[in-house]
Amino acid sequence: MKWNLTLAVVITYLLMAALFGNFFYPLIIMVTLPLAAAGGFIGLALTNTFIAAQALDILTMLGFIILIGIVVNNAIVLVDYINLLRRELGMDLDSALVEAARRRLRPILMSTTTSVFGMLPLLVMPGAGTELYRGMAAVIVGGMLVSTLFTLILLPSLLRLNEERKQSGAAVAE
Repeated sequence: MKWNLTLAVVITYLLMAALFGNFFYPLIIMVTLPLAAAGGFIGLALTNTFIAAQALDILTMLGFIILIGIVVNNAIVLVDYINLLRRELGMDLDSALVEAARRRLRPILMSTTTSVFGMLPLLVMPGAGTELYRGMAAVIVGGMLVSTLFTLILLPSLLRLNEERKQSGAAVAE
């Protein structure tokens, strides 16, 4: 499974590099993946504590691979809109960050809500078969909740820090 996880990360990075036309924005988006994985482990630990014991089995690991594809969607929506505002409307970065966060908050929250509520029946409902998929649901629910929070806070901060780094590098070159 570790090779499958690695392959999923590499393919996701390459697809985003093709989408954005550079190698930097996908790196910033990929920062959300370890945070999503931490959220997945937190969700699994909370499931073990409050619902039922759940092992780290193949289906649970499959939840981490699924999480890679789901988590980057929110970050792509935000970063792509920031780029659009800067490119098409000529906004400076600070204005584009505020406007993108304001306009893309609802789609990001809708995506997270549908993923979380779609997995909740597998996570909390007792019944035949739910114990099989409970770990995958716990990983996806925990990972989505944590990654959404960090996508909305961390991504704009990283973009702003990179802009400051570029400006200070340009000032040193002059």
